[in-house]
Amino acid sequence: MFPFIKETIRMGGLELNFLLDGDDTDGTLVQFEMIVPPNVKVPAPHFHVEVDETLYILAGTITQTIGTNLVELKAGDHCFIKRGVVHGFNNLHNETARVLCTLSPASIGPPYFREIAGVINAGGPPDMQKVLAIMKTYGLEPVKPV
Repeated sequence: MFPFIKETIRMGGLELNFLLDGDDTDGTLVQFEMIVPPNVKVPAPHFHVEVDETLYILAGTITQTIGTNLVELKAGDHCFIKRGVVHGFNNLHNETARVLCTLSPASIGPPYFREIAGVINAGGPPDMQKVLAIMKTYGLEPVKPV
């Protein structure tokens, strides 16, 4: 959809199309389009230690958890997730969702997603200890679902 994609990273069934990274923004933000097919495996609930996240739904619907709230976000909806707030998402619908994601500052960017993709795409069940170690290195803290 975007003609100026810098890099595409696939993690399992998720596709991330990077539009801006920290090099483009003097480290202030990262922006990517996330393609979320129906019922695809998604990241575990987590929070960011030092990064705020903004989502804008371009197409489809995602079910977003923000703190203790569960919200259905449809095309045209947006949400802001402040650093330290537990969040996660799913696509529980029949249509592929497209989401514009902005992370600020740019400390969770393509290098993080490349490392995670390397573990997730290695074949067989992912080594969760490696995933957790990578997450912690980049300031993401996983949280067990309630």
